Amino acid sequence: MTRLAGAAIVAALLAGTFAEAQRGWGRGFGRWGGEAGVPPRYATDADQDGRFHFCRLQYTAVRAQQRGMGWGTDYPYADINFSIRLSEMTKTAVARPGGEIGHVVVKPTDEWLSMCPFLMASDPGSAGFTPEDAAGLRDYLLKGGFLWVDDYWGPYAWEDFAREVAKVLPPGQYPIQDLPPDHPIYRTLFQVAEIPQVPAWQFWLQTGGDTSEMGPLSARAHMAAISDAHGRVMVLMTHNTDIGDSWEREGEDPAYFYAFSPGGYALGMNVAVYAMTH
Repeated sequence: MTRLAGAAIVAALLAGTFAEAQRGWGRGFGRWGGEAGVPPRYATDADQDGRFHFCRLQYTAVRAQQRGMGWGTDYPYADINFSIRLSEMTKTAVARPGGEIGHVVVKPTDEWLSMCPFLMASDPGSAGFTPEDAAGLRDYLLKGGFLWVDDYWGPYAWEDFAREVAKVLPPGQYPIQDLPPDHPIYRTLFQVAEIPQVPAWQFWLQTGGDTSEMGPLSARAHMAAISDAHGRVMVLMTHNTDIGDSWEREGEDPAYFYAFSPGGYALGMNVAVYAMTH
């Protein structure tokens, strides 16, 4: 992300924050996250209104990853804050039933999955896909769907998710590959020069500003993908970084906001626009 683009994003985020605060959304630098015990908001027929709904994948956790918290990691305020920002920074019509952001939680076998413009999963190294889950996700992805997995750290979580996603898309036909620096995702809306390494807010605070949550095992953030035969990304992987926390935790601390939210939102906007236009 260039310095000019970064300044523009900061200005837009701050302007949106204060505007939302006047309407009752924001608190300080944005809406606070980290609410424990928030029940999943499942999709209903009323949500099929043609507008954007942030879709969160609810999977079954079959293992525990270091610092992982399962499917509900970053839920719900990463979803809410990102949707607000998407409505502010693009012309996307974001659903607001009853005045609240219309984010939804979906399972791999849900019929509603086909309505999702893109699907987000956090801590994916914990996931376990049954044959039915794999079939549901495969149908969704091959019909034009888009899955973004984020917030998993180190080689073990990487290997665990790679093994699970192989049930969905056989690696012989659909290999995992790093995205080249000239891929459209890096420039769909903002110029993103590198994948930011975003630590969990608590880790960043407790360590005095470290960003690698597993030390040398997660020293470099990187982005990889599984694409179809035409080069369209179906599964995007942001590994050794927690992009979702740059949205969820934008209101916790001004220093954290300035360090991570502009870059996290720049990448997020690029991914969302790419997913909805390819």
